[in-house]
Amino acid sequence: MNLTSKVIVTFVVTLIFSVNAMAQKNFAEEADNAFKNKQYFNAIELYKKAYTKAKKKEDKAFTIFKIAECYRLTGDSKQAEAWYVKAIKANYTDPKAKLYLADAKKAQEKYNEALVEYQNYQTDAPSDPKGENGIKSCELATKWKENPTRYKVENMALINSKDPDFCPTYADKKYNKLYFTSMRPGVTGGAFDGTLGEFYSDIFETQQDKNGRWSTPTPIPPPVNSNDNEGLSTMTKKGDLLVFTRCLSEKGSTSLNQLYFCTKKGNTWSEPERINFCNDTNKFASPSISSGGTILIFSSDLSGGQGENDLWMSNYNKKEKKWETPVNLGPNINTPGNDLFPFQHEDGTLYFSSDGHLGMGGLDIFKAEKKGKGEWTNVTNLKYPLNSAGDDFGIIFEGAKERGYLSSNREGTKGADDIWSFVLPPLLFSITGTVTDCKFKDHIEGVIVKLVGSDGSSVQTKTDAEGKYKFAENGAARFVNPNTSYEVTTQVGNEIVTKKAPLGFVNSSSKSKVTTVGVEEAKTFKGINFCLVPIEREIRFPDVLYDLGQSTLRPESKDSLDFLYNTLIDNPTFVIELSAHTDSRGSDADNLKLSDARAKSCFDYLVSKGIPAERMVPKGYGEKRLLVTDAEINKLPTTEEKEAAHQKNRRTVFSVLRKDYVNPNAPKEVPKTQQKQKIEDEEETEEE
Repeated sequence: MNLTSKVIVTFVVTLIFSVNAMAQKNFAEEADNAFKNKQYFNAIELYKKAYTKAKKKEDKAFTIFKIAECYRLTGDSKQAEAWYVKAIKANYTDPKAKLYLADAKKAQEKYNEALVEYQNYQTDAPSDPKGENGIKSCELATKWKENPTRYKVENMALINSKDPDFCPTYADKKYNKLYFTSMRPGVTGGAFDGTLGEFYSDIFETQQDKNGRWSTPTPIPPPVNSNDNEGLSTMTKKGDLLVFTRCLSEKGSTSLNQLYFCTKKGNTWSEPERINFCNDTNKFASPSISSGGTILIFSSDLSGGQGENDLWMSNYNKKEKKWETPVNLGPNINTPGNDLFPFQHEDGTLYFSSDGHLGMGGLDIFKAEKKGKGEWTNVTNLKYPLNSAGDDFGIIFEGAKERGYLSSNREGTKGADDIWSFVLPPLLFSITGTVTDCKFKDHIEGVIVKLVGSDGSSVQTKTDAEGKYKFAENGAARFVNPNTSYEVTTQVGNEIVTKKAPLGFVNSSSKSKVTTVGVEEAKTFKGINFCLVPIEREIRFPDVLYDLGQSTLRPESKDSLDFLYNTLIDNPTFVIELSAHTDSRGSDADNLKLSDARAKSCFDYLVSKGIPAERMVPKGYGEKRLLVTDAEINKLPTTEEKEAAHQKNRRTVFSVLRKDYVNPNAPKEVPKTQQKQKIEDEEETEEE
């Protein structure tokens, strides 16, 4: 027998033995064992082989469903969707297939399709609230996606790999070093995890340089990282205590997650120790330690909880030097689902992830307000874009700042999970406008524009050579704040003159109102413009009306005079002539007498309102200063036009005589030197 024949015979014999071995092997049983031991990645191929051996339709349908379950539990929503569809088509009868199909579609942002599947599940299982909650989640997710919050989220491409990278924590009080969990090549043990089909995880670190660039991540050295699974770490603000999750692996079996801690000695960590309340029958994971190291919140399946994984809290007993018995955070926080990945903000707010509260996808990030010692309430979804259709978890904040990092497998993720940065840009507002001459339309330079806010703020600026002004952020100063209503006014000094208005301008009490209340996007309020009335020989104001041949003010005339009152208040240095004019009808003497009386009635009204008499000179001119002559009126074709011309002549006006009035009763301003001395005297009195 030649060499080729020997090789062929050997191959045939080997093939026969392999086929016999496969025929004898129970793939379904092996797959079930792998699934039971949470070796989902390994179970997938075993179930696929079991499917080829299954004879009964119900066995095939069940196997397809289990394959879908494996993909769901490894976070592969796309494959999970495909296999749940196959299971339903194969007449798998458990309605959970429809529920998980809906979840898989929702996780891929197929909200309309997911909503239909949730409705199908609700029909099959009307007593389970997950159907109704799923419908509400799809509706909310669509709404939140269309109306995003102002947060900006960006993938940390420089530190992420094609493998899972997640759950960062700050490793120093300067916030420029991160620890995070990764399953990338280079982990300490290098073993393969059959649950996800990835390497065992380690805690990696990366450092940010002065330019904001992060270094290439490297695993922190033993004794923290070992041949087992490590990750999901948290540190005190001082960086002297590290708490993390370790999952021991021995002889192919994997223990439940446990919490370990170690302390820093110089630049090295002490040998990790298991936290005293942990046990071998429950899993403990995703720890969050308070900045001072006295409160530990974590997730666990301890008995007495609300769902699959709950958040629990333990206080550190300094006297006994051990952690106290964990306390469940209760139904305000925990749900029948999974509540995980807590983070304790320095302001007391608790952040965590959950698939039990209404959300956009798988895990969503929520926050809860601190109510009292060990109590939180008012759980709120952080909405889009901090949340997405995928799993969003492991959020941390940089101190009190509205920026930090989170983990997600959303669209755009480089690996199975990635670390993403987020920041809330400042909500910036600005107000701009122009001040012009009401008559000549020229731009006016040097006009003071004041901005007074409902929050008690008050700032002012001046118009430039083009008459423009602007209130906006200036370095560290912010002039236009969120959730505030503003009044914008102008003020003209005596020195403000132009070629066409050599006597200056009249200050006006007119105000423009601007509000940022309820405005959620940065905005510039443009066109908040003003025009100023130039001081001329005559300045008209709203008509002051009298009955024919009378000087008594009609009620509506007082509203017109209030305009003049405000003008005098806004221009406290003005001394004016208050002039009244008539038309040419009637005798000169009667018209002069009538105009004097009308000017005096205006004068008396303003004095009654508090305007000093010495600021006004009432004078009647009768028909001496007609705006429209009789000759011009006689040429007008209609009676209506002639009457309108006579009305123009019947007017009350004012003119500025001087701009140097000083109220003798006004409190005198204390010289600055005296003010300083007064303050010093008061301080000395307080010290005594």
